[in-house]
Amino acid sequence: MISIPTIKRFPSYLRLLRQYKEDGESWISATRLAGDLGLTAIQVRKDMAGTGVEGKPKVGFRIDELIKAITENLGWNNTTDAIIIGSGHLGVALSRYDGFSTYGLQIVAAFDQDQNKVGLPIGRTFVRPMSELKEYIKTFDIHIAVITVPGEAAQEVADLLVDAGIRAIWNFAPKDLRLPEDIVLQRTDLATSFAVLSAKCRRRMEGDDGSHPDDGDEEHLD
Repeated sequence: MISIPTIKRFPSYLRLLRQYKEDGESWISATRLAGDLGLTAIQVRKDMAGTGVEGKPKVGFRIDELIKAITENLGWNNTTDAIIIGSGHLGVALSRYDGFSTYGLQIVAAFDQDQNKVGLPIGRTFVRPMSELKEYIKTFDIHIAVITVPGEAAQEVADLLVDAGIRAIWNFAPKDLRLPEDIVLQRTDLATSFAVLSAKCRRRMEGDDGSHPDDGDEEHLD
């Protein structure tokens, strides 16, 4: 059982480990990882314990083993096909982001209700009409959808996706969605992220170190 804060740190570990490997290194210590990420060595060892990889005294961890273990724990070792609903500026930007492939995510189709956008290229695919949504999800066995539509349309779109068989939704729309309990939902709220950034900046400028007991949500994944 790995905590949510640890899961959130895994991508940073992975980025550094890959860089170390590119530089020709084979082993890395918890102390060095901690220093490069602004963490404590104790925290790093605790996080690494969740991967199942054991370090060696005075040597550290084998980099290849950590990369493999973290990638598997994140589920990034197998490419997952996903679709985007909404081909506005954000939808286009996400569809063009090549970095998703590094995380095991591949945007295979985009859908929009605006007929003027249907057929236009978006990333490595093109915009399809909403009328094809349900059949596409069924035919290609799609489980993940990304919502980038305006807030007022998000709930309707989410309901359509659930009815079509989608199991997980990544919601970028400024709207809290009401979904069945068996649907996995992740919301990325840009306003909330900026609020946290602004608050931390203000604390730092006022002399606070920015760390508070309630800043981390110690939820756990089964």
